[in-house]
Amino acid sequence: MRRRQFLEAVAAAIVVPPLARADALNEWGSPVFDLHFHLRPQPAAYLAHLDGAGIAKANLLTRGSAREQVKSVQAAAPGRFTWFNSYDVTRPDAGQVLAGAVKNGAQGFGEMKFHVAADGPELRRIYAVAADLRVPILIHFQEVDHVPGEGTWSTGYAKTFESVLKAYPNTTFIGHADAFWANVSADYHNEAVYPTGRVKRGGVTDRWLGDYPNLFGDLSAVSANTALSRDSDFTGDFVKRHQDKLLFGSDCSCRDGHGAGYSNPAAPHMEGKCVARETLAVLKRSAPPAVFQKIAWANAQKLLHIPG
Repeated sequence: MRRRQFLEAVAAAIVVPPLARADALNEWGSPVFDLHFHLRPQPAAYLAHLDGAGIAKANLLTRGSAREQVKSVQAAAPGRFTWFNSYDVTRPDAGQVLAGAVKNGAQGFGEMKFHVAADGPELRRIYAVAADLRVPILIHFQEVDHVPGEGTWSTGYAKTFESVLKAYPNTTFIGHADAFWANVSADYHNEAVYPTGRVKRGGVTDRWLGDYPNLFGDLSAVSANTALSRDSDFTGDFVKRHQDKLLFGSDCSCRDGHGAGYSNPAAPHMEGKCVARETLAVLKRSAPPAVFQKIAWANAQKLLHIPG
């Protein structure tokens, strides 16, 4: 779709009255920034999800040459979208391409989701580039297939990633996905996609968020929602202790911000639900208003240097 056609399609889709949209964006008691929002095939779908879920701004996660698409989305909804970029880390030009994306306006790297080791040479060279450019890098950690043959991503998190945090103190890491969030509990051993039940204190993710200033947590997807929902006593303490290190994200593919069309074979209990709404609701129950405001808005604004 050409840029002009894209803008016209988005403009034609914005039929929600301004006052109604303002009400939706105020429903959480704080503006909300979605750190984890993937590009969508239909132009109108961007704002349909944000407005439907009551989200003020979002960070687009792109891969490869997406600059023109990002510019179109930003022009259609000024001030509502930032963006990260990712690129195949096994290619020799990965660092150069990602640096070029930052030069063109990307504010970070991500989502980095590739079939390599978390401490392997492919990602290590990108960690160094992120440090040089002073931009964060958002990484998908997964050790268990959701479906047969899917494969694993940024592997070895629980065993090896502390060495990465130590080796790259000037790199800002944002952890995401199954292995990152399952490891809030000390009894996780890569046996389930979304473990449930009481959290055993002392999980590596919990410890590292406290021990390493360069590690942050992306509260998106069913993985983070499960981690927050499984043990209310743990969650209340967890969000207070790490209130400056947690960033709300959705990673939700529903069409309208209310769950239309959402499906995840590994999480049938989330069928027809909006992951953004479900996670924001858990946070509202678990965090005092000032802590919720940090996680939903202020931490991302500070990390990405976004004017208020």
